[in-house]
Amino acid sequence: MFSNERFPLAEAYAHSLATAGVERGLIGPREVPRLWERHLLNCAVVTDAVDPDMSVADVGSGAGLPGLVMAIRRPDLRVTLIEPLLRRATYLDEVAGELGLENVTVLRSRAEDAVSVGGFDVVTSRAVAALDKLARWCLPLVSVRGEMLAMKGERAPEEIAAATKTLRRWSATTPEVVVVGQGVVSPPTTLVRVVRTK
Repeated sequence: MFSNERFPLAEAYAHSLATAGVERGLIGPREVPRLWERHLLNCAVVTDAVDPDMSVADVGSGAGLPGLVMAIRRPDLRVTLIEPLLRRATYLDEVAGELGLENVTVLRSRAEDAVSVGGFDVVTSRAVAALDKLARWCLPLVSVRGEMLAMKGERAPEEIAAATKTLRRWSATTPEVVVVGQGVVSPPTTLVRVVRTK
């Protein structure tokens, strides 16, 4: 999953989430026993769907899931963590610095105000909003022929149906449900991939 070189970084991040993350209200204490299975591994497998050397924006990054985990697993990715809340953005800045992640930039902003820094190859999100709203926030940040890669659960097909009109407005391809992490995490991670065509 994580290379030998990157695994200590993932461990250090997990420790930070279990301590400072809980103290600062970024994750609930009940999440600590399942940090690896439910959070780190669940997010790490998202990189299986991302080509090499991509620029990635993580919208509503929160405690850094999935963006920080993706940056840890894949040093070839250039990851921008977009987070509007000061306390979360401060934590992201601190932990990225502590881990020495030179491929991470933290941007304190709402997604809709970050369009000027857009043109990302991939825009990710996890537990931020329904796909319809997410598409309105994320697709303006995606470069032409780039993609929105939203972490979703079993309700993905329903969300896709509800977002059809918005996706059409953004000249997006028909959404594709992509499942990653089979045999690594249970249940595997479900993604909705949408490519912006113009």
